[in-house]
Amino acid sequence: MVFIYTTCANAEEARLLGKLIIDKKMGACVDYWSVDSMYNWEGDLKKVSQTMLMITTLESKLEEVNDLISQHHSYSTPLIAGIDIRRVNRAYKEWMTQKIS
Repeated sequence: MVFIYTTCANAEEARLLGKLIIDKKMGACVDYWSVDSMYNWEGDLKKVSQTMLMITTLESKLEEVNDLISQHHSYSTPLIAGIDIRRVNRAYKEWMTQKIS
């Protein structure tokens, strides 16, 4: 099991990406919430509101999800990070596997 993490320009974009991922059975669950972000862009410190999107999926789906996000994301270079989960309760893993297999 992995979490895939990305930030989106807003909640609408996160919902759109999340729905595509769920509809295509690439992820069992998506969570999204507002975050404040800071980064350096062309020499200026930027402070922006974004929406974090976290997808719960299997490692075997990582590349598919990466490709979908890359294709539909509004950012030219979005962060798409896979986070390995070391432990998860058996019942959840069975449910998740059923939803996306």
